[in-house]
Amino acid sequence: MKYDVVIVGGGSAGGVLANRLTENAERSVLLLEAGPDYAKFDELPIDLRDGYNVWRSAYGPHSWAYQAYGTPQQDGTIEIPRGKAIGGSSSINGQVLFRGVPEDYDNWASWGNDEWAFTKVLPYFRKLENDLDFQGDDFHGSTGPIPVRRFKRSELLPTSAAFYDACVSLGFPEDPDQNHPDSDGIAHRPLNNIDGVRMSTALTYLSSARHRMNLTVKGSVTVHRILFAERTAVGVLAESGGELFSVEAGEIIVASGAIASPQILMLSGVGPAQDLAKLGITVVHDAPGVGANLRDHPAVFTLFRGVGDGPPDSAPSIQVGLRYSPESSDTRSDIQLSPILMTSEHRPASVQIDSNEFHFGFSAALQNARTAGELTLKSSDPHEQPIINYNYLSDEMDRARMREAVKLGIELAKDGAFAELIAERVNPTDEDLSSDDDLDNWLLRNVYTQHHSSGTCKMGPDDDPMAVVDQYCRVRGLMGLRVVDASVMPDVIRANTNATTIMIAEKVADWMNQ
Repeated sequence: MKYDVVIVGGGSAGGVLANRLTENAERSVLLLEAGPDYAKFDELPIDLRDGYNVWRSAYGPHSWAYQAYGTPQQDGTIEIPRGKAIGGSSSINGQVLFRGVPEDYDNWASWGNDEWAFTKVLPYFRKLENDLDFQGDDFHGSTGPIPVRRFKRSELLPTSAAFYDACVSLGFPEDPDQNHPDSDGIAHRPLNNIDGVRMSTALTYLSSARHRMNLTVKGSVTVHRILFAERTAVGVLAESGGELFSVEAGEIIVASGAIASPQILMLSGVGPAQDLAKLGITVVHDAPGVGANLRDHPAVFTLFRGVGDGPPDSAPSIQVGLRYSPESSDTRSDIQLSPILMTSEHRPASVQIDSNEFHFGFSAALQNARTAGELTLKSSDPHEQPIINYNYLSDEMDRARMREAVKLGIELAKDGAFAELIAERVNPTDEDLSSDDDLDNWLLRNVYTQHHSSGTCKMGPDDDPMAVVDQYCRVRGLMGLRVVDASVMPDVIRANTNATTIMIAEKVADWMNQ
């Protein structure tokens, strides 16, 4: 059978596209997802359904569990969780529905992507959300598929309340709305979690479209490569239950995320020609930018042993966070600093606690890193993970800003109310903090991901040789092929990426529906 559109990847972008594109009853759409499809809410496993224990979700059975290199100073690889189920990473993430600052999108526009200026993306942020706290104003939506709320002061855990108060005590402004264009300071996080349930694109966008006769959803299907007739994409070769099959398509949208999308393109012959030829892959289109420009938010985790028993595993792992810029930064909103429980995905997989004593920590993440990494193929086998190198903190300015962020967290922990909750600081030690060089060594050994990989198929103008797609997300030099997900971001935004990924899919779907 031939479909008008085949979407490869049923995650944050794929679910949005499947919904919006099938609003046209004359268009047939096939959505393919490598992970399982749980079509009914009652079928959802606990790791996908319950959103407070994000560690269980991110490091559970529905993650690709990619292995990546963070820095040369680390012993081996770090684990990169990415969702492997309908809903993709929106089914295993921390549910912080958080926009970048306006300058992020205006930067994209200044780099030759004028359709992505803040004033042009704001309508799509409003379209995707139903903000239960800020309804119907100029910056928020009240009718979108994704519900958004913030914990009230009375709902905060002791560590969250103490962190908030410590930030105010140190002079940081109170920020009532982190999705406001002027956001700055300490705030209650905007979350797409209702009564403990993670409101993924599977439960929101996709569930409301499943009844449509022009939408077909298939889980547990691994796409091997895109099929071409000369320079036009005409179908996909996929695998299900150990059997290979092909599907024809009028247009193909790769929406598999910042790691899998460039991998699929390269397996299909779209990527750096010399690298592909060495692996025996027939080159369809020489695109040197595929897999380059790997962006992320490098993060480190300050670990404390707390006083008392602490909250249960069912407690929300993140509630508040600080958005600010250190003195060494020349850009605003450069750091996210948040108190988190050990059930948070922002606790690195390498941090293991052998005792039953209460532990918690601060996650500090650099939002506007200068460095970029790279993703390349290890082999032509679609089942073999690519080689991922993030190149974290190789720039001195990146390290300087992270040093300041760690030191600020330690200062906050000394605040009166907070100090009463802490029995000891476990990591970094006083020795790690004895000099900038020692702290740099600790940073380079302990840095990990904030789970915001992006940029590996970046959009850009004709004169950018590293641009993989144009600003309408069409793959340059080819016909019938788009990439729509976090990989098209020219640079990572200064916020969690899920809201922006959903916005990108909304905007591209609007173009395709015109």
